[in-house]
Amino acid sequence: MDNIFMDELRHDRFQWSNLGDISEGRGDLGEEMPVLVYRLMQYTMLDVMSRELGRDEANVYFRKAGHLAGSELAKNTLDLKADINTFLSNLQKMLKELKIGILRIEAHNSETGEITLTVGQDLDCSGLPITNETVCNYDEGFISGILEAYTGHYYKVNEVDCWANGDRVCRFHGVVTDEPAI
Repeated sequence: MDNIFMDELRHDRFQWSNLGDISEGRGDLGEEMPVLVYRLMQYTMLDVMSRELGRDEANVYFRKAGHLAGSELAKNTLDLKADINTFLSNLQKMLKELKIGILRIEAHNSETGEITLTVGQDLDCSGLPITNETVCNYDEGFISGILEAYTGHYYKVNEVDCWANGDRVCRFHGVVTDEPAI
């Protein structure tokens, strides 16, 4: 008899294969859904976690989840052996195709790895009311995970501009670190 608790397909540990065959499973509904549904899940989850853990700790977990998502997305969908320009071009195309946002690279230092980029029409926050704060903690982790998967170096990514802070794009600054930032 198989031990179901030792099964490879565990839903309490992320594996790319756990995402399943979306096109088969969703048949008539398809692979897309409204941003409203995504934000409803994200912001209610953040609300519950903030009440239970405190706002700062909830944001830490959102960054960690974003980091895992970015790392896994990069490993499973992008060519991690491509040169930097090809990699960034492919990343731009993928983020647009997945309707995550419009990626623009503002600056990249190939010697230090430092990078500044913007995400326009960001899935997480474009259109939110202005609250005079940056809110894209998940995106900070997501971008960090992608950069780490590609470069093999740890990255600390901070959001410096955000729609919720009155800007019209989210701007992120990433630097290489000696130890995990997440």
